[in-house]
Parts: sequence; structure tokens; C-alpha cells
Amino acid sequence: MPTDDGNLSRRTVLRSIGGLGAVGLATAEIADVNATPSGVRRKRITGHIEPDAPNWLYVPVDVDEGVTELHVSYDYDKSAENLLDIGMADPDGHELGNGDGFRGWSGGARSEFTISRSEATPGYYPGEIEPGTWNVILGPYRVGAEGIDYTIEVTMRSGEPEPAFEPRPVSDEPINDEPGWYRGDLHLHTVHSDGEYTPGDLVDGAVDAGLDFLVSTDHNTTTANLVWGRHARSDFLILNGEEITTRAGHFGALGLEPEQWIDWRYAPDDDALSRFVEEVHDVGGIAVANHPFCPYKGCDWRFDYERMDAVEVWNGPWTWEDEAAVQTWDRMLREGRYLPAVGASDAHDYEDDIGVPHTVVHAPRLGRDAVLAGLAAGRSYVVESDAITLDVRAVSGSHEAIPGERLERPPKAPITVELAVRGAPGSEVTFHTQDSIVKTVSVTEDRQRIAYETTAEASAFVRIELRTADGDMLALTNPVFLGRA
Repeated sequence: MPTDDGNLSRRTVLRSIGGLGAVGLATAEIADVNATPSGVRRKRITGHIEPDAPNWLYVPVDVDEGVTELHVSYDYDKSAENLLDIGMADPDGHELGNGDGFRGWSGGARSEFTISRSEATPGYYPGEIEPGTWNVILGPYRVGAEGIDYTIEVTMRSGEPEPAFEPRPVSDEPINDEPGWYRGDLHLHTVHSDGEYTPGDLVDGAVDAGLDFLVSTDHNTTTANLVWGRHARSDFLILNGEEITTRAGHFGALGLEPEQWIDWRYAPDDDALSRFVEEVHDVGGIAVANHPFCPYKGCDWRFDYERMDAVEVWNGPWTWEDEAAVQTWDRMLREGRYLPAVGASDAHDYEDDIGVPHTVVHAPRLGRDAVLAGLAAGRSYVVESDAITLDVRAVSGSHEAIPGERLERPPKAPITVELAVRGAPGSEVTFHTQDSIVKTVSVTEDRQRIAYETTAEASAFVRIELRTADGDMLALTNPVFLGRA
């Protein structure tokens, strides 16, 4: 039961969360607290979540006519065993995929948030405070043996509404019409989810890192996509996105519409992944399986790769997780299952280096559709920093192909796979085919050319890795395919 708050009166009603109280998974008690200031009303909700509770629980809150601002705060017995995420849905509903009712998500990054017609805490969508039943979304990320006790306080303020929020998304016009290799970080976080970087910080950091574009991928919310236009530059491309953070793996939705949101509340057994990847594809976007061997709960990829357009084999500074991802990707490739490889920094905090690593993609122009098409085809390579440049092509007579493309030649026609590497003296280059490593060369100069002679009969594909003497990755390419498909 809530405790008495001074001389304030209260009315308590026992309610279940999302109808789950009857089976003992979660219960909540709601108290109306009539606050002293005119136009202010508060509700305090206390509840308990059992260890076997579902991944998503919904705490209803009735909002009266005339409310112009909602402020929500929550507290719980947080520990290494207890972690509880939070978000909000309005009276339009919280059903799976209901973007109309979804009003934001902060996961475990914040203990409070505010929503009004004119503004909202980053991660939450500004807009009208419609009367009716709102729902606080709770996501028990970890629940200890004793369960989680929580308290939610909802403050409703009435008054004259402020002017409506005006989105300022980034333009979808190409930056230029020049074909070339463009560097971009595909996986970045801001204050709109659990990052320290502001959107402006990310643009500044990406430019300083020698990048040409970035993709905004905050966790389970796309509110940053409504303000990127404030930080646009004439020579830098910004793409809208979201990191869909399910409890069975994360994937990046790259190339979303500014106000588009992709739901994350499903698991492999729900058979829902295809539905939401299709929402990404419907607007010309692509889906990337992120950090598939991340060791934290819910981060490792447990869906099938079939619906993904690419896989992030290198996430942040090189670790064993990336090695496992590259080895798995290579095995799939040798088995005939090609999924383009990408890499990204996954930068959250100021100590995380933007663009380490990043993906270099060949595109006919620096524009949304062209960059996404290049990534989906695998016309790209992953590199630790802009200090290193690779030029890879397979050549046979007047025919040539770059990574992600196919060089169609007769089985015995001679083919030369040419590599020009710059900025990596002291490293080691390896050429890989379906038969594993077929050539190893030490890089001794700042600019060096290396060639591998083969045929389509001998090599179904050739891809290249560049590593330090200690075995850490410096760059890797997608395969150039040889022979007829």
C-alpha cells in the first residue's frame, strides 16, 4: 500500500498489470494523490514483478480531459539481479506494432521523463495528451529470485497548451552525384536512448573521424530522427534508423522514414521478425544483425539470419566477439550462404570512438538509396579508421569486379585479384577463398600492391583480411565472386 503523503488524500484501487495479476506474475496498486497546486494531479503506483513475469508488462494510468503534460518517474530495488526498463503508450493502444500508440522508450537509461504537446524528454514523442487510458510499459530485463518491487509516480498538469512540436527531419536529397567510396558509421547512439552524445556531437565526431555519413540507431525509439535536420551539413549524409533491441538479439533498421518506428517486443518463437523487417524493406531500408556474439543478456543473435540483409561482424574495438562473428560469417559464406559483412562503432559514450570501425561503401552518389543499395549488395569493406584505404578488384582481360560483385568468366580463364593497400605498414594481408587462406603477404610499405592469381574453377570467391602482427583486424572486405552464378 502507498504511504500517506502529508495531509494529501488518496484513493487506492487494486489493479493487475495487463491482466497478469491473476496468475501471480505481477500486481500493482494505484493511488490517486490530490496535489495542492492548482491544475496538478498525481498518481502513485506500487507493484511487484515475479521472476517468471513476461518480458513486457503494462501499467494502466487514466488521464483526464484537459491534461497538457505528463511527468513519469519510477523507482525499484535496482541491483545486479534486478533491472527494469520503462516506456509509455497512449490511449491509441500498446498492441504489437502499434506505432500510433507508442509514445517513447528510455529502457533503463532514465528514471523519469516528461511528455507534452510541445516537447518531450529525448526518447519520447511530443504530442497531444489525449484523455483516456495510458500505459506505462515495463520491461523486466533481469528479475532476481525475490522479484522486483517498484513505484511509479505520474504527475498530470493542466493548463494552456504550448505550441505544437514541429519536427525537423533531415532532407532525403543526395549530398552529391559523384560515384565513389564513402565512409560511414552504421551504428550510433545519442541521448535519445542510452548514449551521452547529442545528435550534434555525433555529426561533429563523424566528420572529425573522416566519415561521409552516419546512421542514427537509438534503442527502440526514433525521436532523434525528428531533429536531425537541425544538425545537417551540406557535405555530410545523415540516415534515419533504429536499433531494434529484442530480448533475443538486436538488429539495425537502416534507412527509415523520419517518423517511422519499428517494434521490438517479440522473440524467435513468435514468428514476428519477418513482419517488422518487411516494414523496413517497405521504405527501401535494410536490416542488419548487430553484434551477434555479444555476451550480454538479449544481445546475442538467436533469430535466423535469413531475413537479414547484412551482418555486423565487427562492433567497436576488436575483441573475441568479433572474431567469432567473422568466423561464423566466413563459414556461412563457404557453405554458399552470403550475407554482406559490415562494421560499426556502436558508440554510446564520449570514451567510445566514433568510426572505430566503420564501413566503406561504393555508391554512385552520396545519397540514402545509393548507400543502402551498396551496403545490401556488399560493395563494401570494413576498416578500423580512415587512416587505411583498400582498393580491391578482380580483373580478367577487359572485365573487372569489386567486392559484392560477380566477375563472370569461363572456368579456366585467368583472373587476377588486385589489392592496393595504403596506411598499414607492418600488417599482414591474407586472401581467403572457399578453401580458407590461400595467400599471405606482409605489408612493408605505406602504399603497397599485392596480387593473387586464380581462376573461377579454383575460386568461387576471394575476400581479403588485413590484421596486425597480434592478429587484431585492421580491415576486411566482402567477397568478389568469380564465375557464373
